[in-house]
Amino acid sequence: MTETATVPKFGVHSEIGKLRRVLVCKPGLAMDRLTPTNRNALLFDEVPWTAQAKRDHAAFVADMVARDIEVLEFHDLLAEALAAKGAREWTLERAIKPKETGLGVLDCVRSYLDSIDDAALARYLLGGMSVFDLPDEYRCIAEKLIRRNPGDNEYLIDPLPNALYTRDTTCWIFDGVTMNPLYWDARKGETLLMKTIYDFHPDFAGQATVWWGDPEKDWGKATVEGGDVLIIKDRTALVGLSERTSRQGIMLVAEALFEQNAADRIIVAMIPKMRAAMHLDTVFTFADHDVVTAYRPIVDYIKTFSMYPGDNGKIDVTEEKDAFLDVIASAIGIKDLKVIGNGPNEYAGERQQWDSGNNVIALEPGVVMAYERNTYINSELVKAGVEVIPITSAELGRGRGGGHCMTCPILRDKV
Repeated sequence: MTETATVPKFGVHSEIGKLRRVLVCKPGLAMDRLTPTNRNALLFDEVPWTAQAKRDHAAFVADMVARDIEVLEFHDLLAEALAAKGAREWTLERAIKPKETGLGVLDCVRSYLDSIDDAALARYLLGGMSVFDLPDEYRCIAEKLIRRNPGDNEYLIDPLPNALYTRDTTCWIFDGVTMNPLYWDARKGETLLMKTIYDFHPDFAGQATVWWGDPEKDWGKATVEGGDVLIIKDRTALVGLSERTSRQGIMLVAEALFEQNAADRIIVAMIPKMRAAMHLDTVFTFADHDVVTAYRPIVDYIKTFSMYPGDNGKIDVTEEKDAFLDVIASAIGIKDLKVIGNGPNEYAGERQQWDSGNNVIALEPGVVMAYERNTYINSELVKAGVEVIPITSAELGRGRGGGHCMTCPILRDKV
């Protein structure tokens, strides 16, 4: 009798191998909470049209499902995790804090949240809870201290609209995951909710290897975001030293991977600290074995280092003498990369980089999803033999993220 091979549930071993399982987060209540007043604090450049964003995201998901990709959704996973024994209590004790919600108000809020079902609770935990959401029967004497005027936007639970960009919060590196301490306070709550999923959801609890990270700890200046982490090949990762991923964070991730014999090399790419290039994947992504998108005005000037496990637990760091693109080509074992630039002139190039033109997500070798508005990059990809599946971009990109940002691969093949 022939034994059936066990299909793994987790593991990301490349940027372009067949994508099999992926985590997304649909637009919802958190996006409805965005206003002209709070959009900057919540890291959005504009206020999205939520209804259209929902339609566009649903189409984005449908295109992946049509390619036999299992798509997991953040709200759904969180609701299912909250149903597990002890999960609701564990999460609320950490998400609803006296110093943030306020003494007196805390008991009212907690009582109301304890009364609603798991799906509604997940919606509030991701979407935020306004003072206007608390029903009359759960108000208390402390409500007199709460501003209830239109426009005040005082939150009992902060909304997490950037959860749309699931790439950053946790990232699968080979057979394990990092639970990332994110750079901006407006995003830190995302990782705590992912810990609820990894610790309590029946598909993850006790089965996922966590290389590094814990949202309950203070990591100081050590920050890591998944948009800066690209898997070059098995046991070799590329990490951007950027606005949002610090050298302290990179060193801790490298130390954890080396100590657990999970990696042989970490390539570090130093990029400018700027909003338009907040992560490495906003200026550089893979489309095929030898095809990449690159915003040359930044990529051509990236300084590159390689880290290797040294003796006695130390890390050896070597500055690469070759140009960044040559280092990457050599690391994956090819002579040259086919580089898709951004446009026929500097103005078009800058516009398409701002519109996440370099932020493509590969579904398999030579098949990517990309925002439809970046016509020059997409046409050049097609000329290079890459199939481009368009994503409607008008609303989804208002927080500066494309297809790569909106996906957290959980299971992807080696190449």
